[in-house]
Amino acid sequence: MNPFLGSVFWLLVTLGVLVTFHEFGHYWVARRCGVKVLRFSVGFGRAIWKRIGRDGTEYQIAAIPLGGYVKMLDAREGEVDPALRDQEFTAQSIWKRIAIVAAGPGFNIIFTIAAFWLMFVMGRTDYAPIVTAAPQSMAAQAGIHPGDRLLTVGGEPVTTWSGSYDIIINALLSRAPLPVTVRGTDGTERSIVLPLSRLPAGEDVGQYVDKLGLELAPPPAIAATVTPGDPAAQAGLQAGDHILRVNGNGVKDFNDIGTQVKAAAAKSPKLSVDIERNGKPMTFLVSARMKSENGASPQWIMGITSQAAEMAIQHYGPAKALSESLSLTWQRTTDTFGMVSKMITGEASTRNISGVIGIAQVANAAAQMGLDKFLEFLGLVSLSLAIINLLPIPVLDGGHLLYYLIELIKGSPVSERTMIAGQYVGIALLFTLMGLAFYNDIHRIILPS
Repeated sequence: MNPFLGSVFWLLVTLGVLVTFHEFGHYWVARRCGVKVLRFSVGFGRAIWKRIGRDGTEYQIAAIPLGGYVKMLDAREGEVDPALRDQEFTAQSIWKRIAIVAAGPGFNIIFTIAAFWLMFVMGRTDYAPIVTAAPQSMAAQAGIHPGDRLLTVGGEPVTTWSGSYDIIINALLSRAPLPVTVRGTDGTERSIVLPLSRLPAGEDVGQYVDKLGLELAPPPAIAATVTPGDPAAQAGLQAGDHILRVNGNGVKDFNDIGTQVKAAAAKSPKLSVDIERNGKPMTFLVSARMKSENGASPQWIMGITSQAAEMAIQHYGPAKALSESLSLTWQRTTDTFGMVSKMITGEASTRNISGVIGIAQVANAAAQMGLDKFLEFLGLVSLSLAIINLLPIPVLDGGHLLYYLIELIKGSPVSERTMIAGQYVGIALLFTLMGLAFYNDIHRIILPS
């Protein structure tokens, strides 16, 4: 699927699922509390589909998919039939109103736990934390060598790349020195400190990642398979051959083979390839050729494939998966609040905020990587939706909960004048946040680094 169309499609899927679940939380609890629901809408604006349910609720899908709402019978919005007074929202006890408002974010948290649980039951595919460092990067200068396996990061034992990466990202946001323990390819363990305090302030986390230069190690320069009929096979190369040089230029890893072949074949397809086979050096003349693979543009190839990267699959039974899901939900919650607090205090840049465009791009990428990755993505976005809605900003659920907290303390509802003023403030804050997120998305597209 075209990347743009794919991003739009998976964005609609993501928002459709999560908004529906969020609004269903409000709807379900409102009905259980005896409140009449007039309309359940996924999206804003003009309805593109609607129907009236047996309960009298109008269900609709609206044209603007950036949210949704549940419209309840509310005396603040017009006259209420005396016969329906006990089904009106403001007539309910404060605890029922709190439950109805909190149900949206609450259902998003339930969705997160369920998505993570299903991911762990299916098997969460991940890579072993075997890393390398870009030349002249901060990680290289600190002492990271190609093929090092991360054992601990920030004092925490790690067994997967994503688990390591989560800790690294939080450390980058704080720009605090990060101790790591690694095991080299020779089996020896070393302690290293990544000097993240040297990073300049005010940049987004993507720029920090580039400057750190720590990344998954590519496969070694070994031909795992040699495709019959392709140039390498015709020249005599075999599976297991260690590629040393292409036209006299040393090869660092398997990815470097492709780089060397493209550069050399652009001048002449006749390549001299030095290898090591069973400890013996050998040289072959390989005639590279242009070939299109998986619908990609044709490129120069020899016809060899790499060894599979070492995987670390997290696959649990239902009980253990629930425990891991709760743990991951808590970790992601603390990480999110930690990032918000860092942005408030100025430790982290507001350029780390992403909007709809960023979500669409990540949704498409996650969907292409498999169902487990898309479930994890849905869980993360659902959790973010819950946290954002719980912020004490008028017009959001958290703003209403703040009003009810004030009502509990003072013994009477917040005045209508205060609520109207709060709505204006809330709308201003919300549009400012959305504008900043949109600006960041556009900035990343125009100036990606």
